[in-house]
Amino acid sequence: MPVNQSAQNPPGVFSPSSRLITYEYPLNERIRTLLRLEDLFERSRHFIARSDPHDHHMALLTLFEILEVASRADLKSDLLQELERQKQVLLSFKNNPDISEDALSGVVKDIEQAAAALFAMTGKIGQYLRENDWLMSIKQRTGIPGGACEFDLPSYHYWLNRPAEERTGQLAAWTGPLYPLRDGTAIILRILRESGKPLAVKAPQGMFQQIGGKTAQMLRVRLAKDAPCVPEISANKYALNIRFLGQNGAHAAAHSAEDNKSRTADWDVDFELTFCNL
Repeated sequence: MPVNQSAQNPPGVFSPSSRLITYEYPLNERIRTLLRLEDLFERSRHFIARSDPHDHHMALLTLFEILEVASRADLKSDLLQELERQKQVLLSFKNNPDISEDALSGVVKDIEQAAAALFAMTGKIGQYLRENDWLMSIKQRTGIPGGACEFDLPSYHYWLNRPAEERTGQLAAWTGPLYPLRDGTAIILRILRESGKPLAVKAPQGMFQQIGGKTAQMLRVRLAKDAPCVPEISANKYALNIRFLGQNGAHAAAHSAEDNKSRTADWDVDFELTFCNL
């Protein structure tokens, strides 16, 4: 008798050939900040590269968000300390026959360049932006819903109607001095992501729990893109709990967020779990 494929592979079953979506869950404030910076810099790159005034408006709003996230007093010193620590770890692998000397040298060089650029950042991060009264007047108004309308900020409306090349150049000039943060963050997150070994695991009836054992700074959960569920993660040094919440896809708008939250997946969810540590 033919096998019923839908019965054999219920929604959410993980297979290596599936296209996957990755969910990352930071387990401390430092990694949370780095992930936020990474997301903001990527968004900034996307909007600056475009030419429409609406895209450049979003680029400026993203710059203001970067400024807020990066204003944490110890961010620069944290990045420098972690880059130096990772450099020393890598140098300890020198002359190891199992390690490519060229690859090792390349990563060490990237770390040294990122650290040098960070060290060259003087004063409070983003102070040059705070000293720009025009930018700060826009920042203040954009905190109000609809506060950047042309009648509120005529000079900003004028700027948005300048040639795209002119706006792009100014956005790059305002954002560029913050790129050492972007580059240092990218190196540390790359090392963090590559530190763990993915494990194929199962969540019976949408629930997974692990008591004690592994410590981590970030968890990565990977699911098939067509799996109609998302992970809700809670973790501490004693236990890890992952609850997979069923999603309604195109019909999600017809249900309240609370309704969706209460629907734990009623099938066994196969997924990939990685514990990441620096």
